[in-house]
Amino acid sequence: MHGQGRVFRRGRRWWISYCLRGQEYRESSGSEDRREAERFLRKRLREVAADQLGARQFIGPEQERILVSELFQALRQHYELQGGKGAAQFRSHLRAIEDSFGQRRVVDVTAEDVDRYILQRLEAGRKPATINRETQLLGQAFKLAMERGRVSSCPRIRRLPERNARQGYFEHAELEPVVRELPAYLRDFTRFAYLTGWRKGEIASLTWSDIDRGGRVAHLKPEASKNERGRTLSLEGDLWELIERCWAARRVKAGKTTFLAEYVFHCDGRMIREFRKSWRNACREAGVPGKLFHDLRRTAVRNMVRAGVPETVAMAVSGHRTRSVFDRYDITNERDLRDAMRRMQNYLRGQNSDNFRTIHEKMGHGEAATH
Repeated sequence: MHGQGRVFRRGRRWWISYCLRGQEYRESSGSEDRREAERFLRKRLREVAADQLGARQFIGPEQERILVSELFQALRQHYELQGGKGAAQFRSHLRAIEDSFGQRRVVDVTAEDVDRYILQRLEAGRKPATINRETQLLGQAFKLAMERGRVSSCPRIRRLPERNARQGYFEHAELEPVVRELPAYLRDFTRFAYLTGWRKGEIASLTWSDIDRGGRVAHLKPEASKNERGRTLSLEGDLWELIERCWAARRVKAGKTTFLAEYVFHCDGRMIREFRKSWRNACREAGVPGKLFHDLRRTAVRNMVRAGVPETVAMAVSGHRTRSVFDRYDITNERDLRDAMRRMQNYLRGQNSDNFRTIHEKMGHGEAATH
């Protein structure tokens, strides 16, 4: 007997027993040597004493057997139950972090291990934002397990600074040369993105059931939005003319049959999906290589701000949920900046005028005194 614990035999192996907060724990020492079992018991009793003193939470035998892959599997099920866009993003960032940590015991993962992983990924050329998404999944897996009582702690996970102010924009004169080089089915698709700032997937999902031609509005379904919030878009001016062109082009011929396309923007009646190669070639031929389709989204937000549209309204059109987008896109209200510069220069001119009058008055008084 050792304090509040004991050793005993089961078959050929020695087992240990000890108590914590009224609960008895029994586990095999894994050894046929009684002295090994006694040393193991003393180790456990030290861990129990540390927990009782509040120095370190007791882990116990069940937690020691849990692998990180089990935590990832629970997190994977959590994302699948949530649905929406999160499941796809989860899968895209999971592979590397699971390959590194999946077969390790949760009790063995330390903050130093996470730092080593971060350094390896940086050396492999991965961007800080990508690494943060990967290590974020590790933290989420641990926290979900803590909420469910499977583990008692989570390693501290470093977050790298993300210098991701985004700079890519389209000037108005650059757009149409690119549009002309695109396949016909992508031209109004691209113009729509330039005018609205909608995401590629949101535009592709639009069906004619989402368009109220009488009211001249388009309705984006919540399930088609990245943030799962639907929104309404007013179809005015060039945007309305664009939709009318699409309405006229909804009739599709397939051999001897003709049918009406379900989607507003379509390729031979089918939903538009991936077109990176066509986009890359069009940008190169138009003399703006390296432009991204997502640059149209940034451009639309910037153009609305430049036009004096309130930021909250611009966000409602483009579907951004938080004000931080203007920081990430490096967008400032240029009208406010110009007003600030005008006011400063007017102030300086006023200061110069006051100084001139003061000097002139002093000179005048001096001349009067000499006479």
